[in-house]
Amino acid sequence: MFRHSRPSDTLITGLATCGALILLLLGSERYAHAQNPEPDVLSIGGSVTEIVVALGQQHRLKARDATSTYPPDVTDLPDVGYMRSLSPEGVLSAGPSLIIAEEGAGPREALNVIREAKVGFVEVPDALTARGILRKIEIIGDALDVPDRAARLSAQVETALADALADAARPTSRKKRVLFVLSTQGGKINASGTGTAADSLIRMAGGVNAVTEYEGYKQITDEAVGLAAPDVILMMDRGGDHGVADDELFAMPAIRLTPAAQTRAVVRMDGLLMLGFGPRTAQAIRTLNDALYGQGA
Repeated sequence: MFRHSRPSDTLITGLATCGALILLLLGSERYAHAQNPEPDVLSIGGSVTEIVVALGQQHRLKARDATSTYPPDVTDLPDVGYMRSLSPEGVLSAGPSLIIAEEGAGPREALNVIREAKVGFVEVPDALTARGILRKIEIIGDALDVPDRAARLSAQVETALADALADAARPTSRKKRVLFVLSTQGGKINASGTGTAADSLIRMAGGVNAVTEYEGYKQITDEAVGLAAPDVILMMDRGGDHGVADDELFAMPAIRLTPAAQTRAVVRMDGLLMLGFGPRTAQAIRTLNDALYGQGA
């Protein structure tokens, strides 16, 4: 006759301890995963990517678009193409579980296909004001489930913007007229009117947009450039049609008789810094203000 032996207290205690350790390890792994999740986010739009990084969530990025170039190490991520000419295949092949896209991404047909896929999609409104930048941060913080970080970043950015705007608003003897030239393709000037990021930054930095007769970006005549009479030409610091060399720029018939040409006054800035309206916009305001009126003006 067999007798069922009762496990010793030592064995029971050991098993309990092992079970507790296993649960502890599993819990720690889940906690670590929650704090440092696997890359799962596709960021579309340079300012969106900047905000994701500023929120301390760069480790979440799985891919980015071609306009996302800051900070420089994000360019090591897979590139799904230019934000305004996306393909559904290129976007979805990156395998994100969440897409955060700046308003204006497209084309619309591609976005419709992407939205129908089983992938989270958050659109971030464009911004041309300090309040709009703070709203971007709030939306992206909520999308990444880091609202506290977003609140802290918003407070820092709000203070920096307020200080930069206050400094740029100091009186000057005469406000500079600024012409933002987007490109010079074919010898024609494509310039910013009102309602653009360039227009907003010029005004924030204490300048006057030299062209106000239309909204958006438009190719304008040589006569219109002459009538605009810019004191300063503002351009992106890129090559090609977006960043023609000084000698070629000031030799253009449309430019050579302007006040800017007489003093060879041209300011070149990083395109994303200047037009992105992200966390570094206070820096952009100060940079342009200093270029227009001198350091500390």
